[in-house]
Amino acid sequence: MTIAVRKNLVLEYKYKLKCPNAMTAEYITIHNTANDAPAANEISYMKNNTSSTSFHFAVDDKEVIQGLPLNRNAWHTGDGTNGPGNRKSIGVEICYSKSGGAKYKAAEALAIKFVAQLLKERGWGVDRVRKHQDWNGKYCPHRILSEGRWDEVKAAIATELESLGGEETSSLKTKSSGGESTYTVKKGDTLSGIANAEGVSVANLQSWNGIKDPNKIKVGQKLKLKGSSSSSPKPSSKKSSFKLPSGIFKVKSPLMHSDAVKQIQTAMAALHFYPDKKAKNYGIDSYYGPKTADAVRRFQLMNGLKADGIYGPKTKAKLEVLLK
Repeated sequence: MTIAVRKNLVLEYKYKLKCPNAMTAEYITIHNTANDAPAANEISYMKNNTSSTSFHFAVDDKEVIQGLPLNRNAWHTGDGTNGPGNRKSIGVEICYSKSGGAKYKAAEALAIKFVAQLLKERGWGVDRVRKHQDWNGKYCPHRILSEGRWDEVKAAIATELESLGGEETSSLKTKSSGGESTYTVKKGDTLSGIANAEGVSVANLQSWNGIKDPNKIKVGQKLKLKGSSSSSPKPSSKKSSFKLPSGIFKVKSPLMHSDAVKQIQTAMAALHFYPDKKAKNYGIDSYYGPKTADAVRRFQLMNGLKADGIYGPKTKAKLEVLLK
């Protein structure tokens, strides 16, 4: 049975504050609210206050309410103006999270079904689901995390998605001659999202498939992946096409302003983690300040590394794998 969504959208004159950018979503991010208000109150407060903080849906024990259009971004993940959480993910707030109890359990159960419905509508798998913590390290969804149930919640979403006839993952890969595999583009996919999920670079995807404009891929189009798989990429003996420095780099280190830092920033920008896309040359300035540390930390969070914002051997090795 399809879950109905009641719309109570932000008025257009507030788009500049709440949802200023056009968005083609690639992920769904789950949050727990910090209070015990119902969905109607959460959406009303979000719409009418003067804070830029925003989200797309609030889910309580009885209903799902939408507050922002899905083709506009929301400021809900704290990963910066151009961070992929803020710019490429649909925000879902689960209500009654502060105190828990029966109402919260019912809200979480409805949210699980609703997220599965969103995935099915977009032809996505549960690999597109993120927690707020994945984007900027914030302890959210706090109730799910404190109860140690994130894996359980994702498994429940996967089970619900399967019951709807959806795919477990977003990748539809088939083996081709020569041991290579292909990815079938699905509704809502972008080239950068496919590259991130498959552990390859956008530049390589373009080269392998003769794509001149990364914004022009079609639903049903088969992309060559050159033998990559949906599991985590395995280390390769091949060197990255990007020159990467050895050693430790962090804020207030002796090498925090150097050409080596520029190499790190360039690699992060290639994988869409260096945030300032509007600035000249992506804002690359050879300076290992808070902006660079934040980009490194988000990269580490998304790739199973210790998220301390410090560039070292493990971060270098993962970058080399993804940029080869």
